[in-house]
Amino acid sequence: MESITPLKNSLGSKGNLGREVVIVTGSSGMIGSALIHKLAKKYDVVGFDQDGYPFPPVEAECVCVDLTSDSRMAFAFERIRYAYGNKIASVVHLAAYYDFLGRPSELYDKVTVKGTERLLKYLQDFEVEQFIFSSSMLVYKPSSPGVKITEDSPLEPKWDYPKSKVTTEKVMHEKRGEIPIVMMRIAGVYSEEGSSIPITNQVQRIYEKQITAKLYPANTAHGSTYVHRDDVIDAMTLAVEKRKDLPAEVILNIGDDETLTYQELQDIISTEIHGKKIPIIGTPKWFAKAGAFMQNLFGKAFIKPWMIDLANDHLEMDSSRAKKLLGWKPEHSLRDTLPKMVKNLNDDPKKFYQENHLNK
Repeated sequence: MESITPLKNSLGSKGNLGREVVIVTGSSGMIGSALIHKLAKKYDVVGFDQDGYPFPPVEAECVCVDLTSDSRMAFAFERIRYAYGNKIASVVHLAAYYDFLGRPSELYDKVTVKGTERLLKYLQDFEVEQFIFSSSMLVYKPSSPGVKITEDSPLEPKWDYPKSKVTTEKVMHEKRGEIPIVMMRIAGVYSEEGSSIPITNQVQRIYEKQITAKLYPANTAHGSTYVHRDDVIDAMTLAVEKRKDLPAEVILNIGDDETLTYQELQDIISTEIHGKKIPIIGTPKWFAKAGAFMQNLFGKAFIKPWMIDLANDHLEMDSSRAKKLLGWKPEHSLRDTLPKMVKNLNDDPKKFYQENHLNK
């Protein structure tokens, strides 16, 4: 077990004018990196992450840790205690396992569920003022257009990723001890660079004029809520700042005010790319599944057969509780960001494809 300890952080909060300490797990990811940039202006930030590249931003001390290992977790917290003392202002827990293969994986339990439980176990020996968990909008039972999902709406996770989030939320409730917790159920995250796997793949299909850009096996008046990366960062930062004013256990929805339908996404993207709307042709589910199967049989297509069953789900979130408790409001919208996303694609297609891991 090794830790990377930049000299500027070697004294920790005990030697840095008493600045409060925040730990961010998954600190080299899209959200973790951006969050560290913002938190480091006010806090001493420690990034928990896996060995090797990519690393957290230089503003944070990087402590290499494995959520599945007791020995490495113990070593990480020995470093925390030595450098920063016994008090932790907040732990923002972003690390989790996910993929879009749709197949069961033991890593959902080992990393997301038991990894979080292990993290909470070691935190019991510290004075922790807050634990923020990054959950998902996908835990909810789908609604219908105009019916907004609140934090009290029924849960119905349909595949392993959101199922692992629901299980982890239960673990947190049972194992948090005296640590106050915030469970943020976050909508699909996007940015001007893309960042959203479903959206950037839809952009690619339209940009390349693929036949699948014209086909859809569900109601195009349905859609899902998204949220800009920077608005997620703002919500998390506000939660840290207001941690002493929040309930001991609270769930917060984090999403845009507007939920675009699939048809609206299609119209905006196609108009921005090609100057005209591309019509959508409704297809039977069996036909769409057969097509997805064949595409994946002879290549690596994004759309998998299991996704077809979820295409009709409508997830429209209400984030009023976060607005009330945090004083938060989304400053961006997907409608306004999509043209900027397409501009970045047009300006440098190669970079857009590389940054969003799109297959050419």
